[in-house]
Amino acid sequence: MKKIIFIIIVIILLFMINDLVRSMWDIWQKKDVVSEAQSQLDFQKQENQRLKSALAYSKTPEFIEKQARDKLFMAKQGEQKILISQESQSSQNLQGQENEPNWKKWWNLFF
Repeated sequence: MKKIIFIIIVIILLFMINDLVRSMWDIWQKKDVVSEAQSQLDFQKQENQRLKSALAYSKTPEFIEKQARDKLFMAKQGEQKILISQESQSSQNLQGQENEPNWKKWWNLFF
């Protein structure tokens, strides 16, 4: 009778140990999930801060003036607009390079 009670107690203890080990394993895995979520949260907070600062900068008069000048080709009163075509810029670059010696052209090409 004592052997049967001892065997039953051992079996119950084995089940309890098995459940305990499984619970510990689950907690260990969830710890990794929590740390990954925390790092993702930190990244999103930094991104949010960057976007807020970009939004604040986009509302400044300097940004608005820069965008108006660069993208809309607007000018202030009293200023004159000068448009330079891409062809004339490239021809000026080629003319400047034609006067250079060959060794300097090669040097500029590689360095």
